[in-house]
Formats: sequence, structure tokens, C-alpha cells
Amino acid sequence: MQKIIEAINLRKYYHRGSEIVKALNGVNFEIKPYEIVSIVGPSGSGKTTLMNLISCLDSPTEGNLKITGKDVTGLKEHQLITIRREKIGFIFQQFYLIPTLTAKENVELPLIFSKKAISESKIFQLLERVGLKGKENYQTNMLSGGDKQRISIARALVNEPEMVIADEPTGKLETKERDSLMELLKELAKSGLAVFIATHDLELAWMTQRVIHLQDGKIIPKDESTLYRGDKDAIQ
Repeated sequence: MQKIIEAINLRKYYHRGSEIVKALNGVNFEIKPYEIVSIVGPSGSGKTTLMNLISCLDSPTEGNLKITGKDVTGLKEHQLITIRREKIGFIFQQFYLIPTLTAKENVELPLIFSKKAISESKIFQLLERVGLKGKENYQTNMLSGGDKQRISIARALVNEPEMVIADEPTGKLETKERDSLMELLKELAKSGLAVFIATHDLELAWMTQRVIHLQDGKIIPKDESTLYRGDKDAIQ
């Protein structure tokens, strides 16, 4: 089975005056289709840096990153933009929807930016798939936080990506809405989608198939991680 993400000895260093900050210091992991993987870690652990790398928003100092089997490490910005548009869907804590547009119109936006044809039937099917049948023409400012995140998920899927990257996707949701959204992501993963979630919510992390614990720029092995010993303050 082809790997959706393969990180090989990823390192990202920054200069802070004369000091070298090792934001990532030799990270190795992979994610395959059908998998939902979460990444947790305290502030300063390197989580944001890693998210930027696998989102193709930044490049590593050393190591290699492969997206759907293609090494993206040395690609130019226009090539990375193509990968972001065609291979990756993004979900954010803040939703980043245009409130005066309808659910349908917000989902269409990536197609407009990519200059692709818009199929209304496809958009309606996608909104039905995420549980928004009957709300396609509602303005997003009239909808609940859970519904707004469902629009975000539909928007992330409209270009038929192979991977969805979710940054604190349930941070603004109540527990019931969070659990419902997680069930939706699990259902979507059954179609072969890979889902990578960054979160501070340990309860959400435990709902995923695998948890990556990042600390001081390194992945903590399961047998050394406090997360697996019931320490729920470990990433606060």
C-alpha cells in the first residue's frame, strides 16, 4: 500500500542570534491510506513546524518528505502549490469560511481558485455526505459551529485530495459536536483518505488510530511517553 506521508529524518533548524534552535531534530513516521493519526505535544515541541512541513508550506533543513510517494523536499513553490491544491485538504480551528456566502458557495471556492469546472450536483452530494443536506443554501453565519466545521470538511474534500490535515479541528466545538465530527472523519477515512490531526485535546487524540507524541523536536517512543501512563496534563 502506498504511503500518503513518509517523513525520513526530518530536521528543521532556525537561527536565533548565535543560537541554533532545533525545532525538529530527526523525525521519522509514515501515514497510509485509511489511517487517522493525531499528533500531540506541548507548546514548543515542534508540532507547528511539522505541520508546516507536511502541508508543503515550508521545507526541511535536512531529511526528506514524501507525499503520495513523491519526494517534495526540493520542489519549487509553484510545484508545492500544486501539491497543496491536488493532494491535501485543510481543516482549521477557525473555519476560515466567508460568512456572507452559503455553504455551497464556500465549498465551491477551491474549485474557483483552481480554475476547475463546478458541478452543482457534486457539491450537493458532498454536503449531503458531511451531513448538511437541506442546508446547502444557508449563509454560514446562520449555522452552528459544528455545521461550519462540516462545511470546512466538505471544502477540504472538494478537490478529491488523498490526505486531510486538520489543525485543532474541534477546538471551538462542544464535546457532542466534537465527537460527531470525529465520527464523520472516521467514516471518510474508510474511503481511503488519510487524516492527520494536530490537537491539544487528549480525548480527541485517543479517538484516532495512532497518536504521535512530539517533544523537543523529537517523537517520544510509546514506552517512554507520559501520554500512555494516563498523564492528561502532559501536553498542556
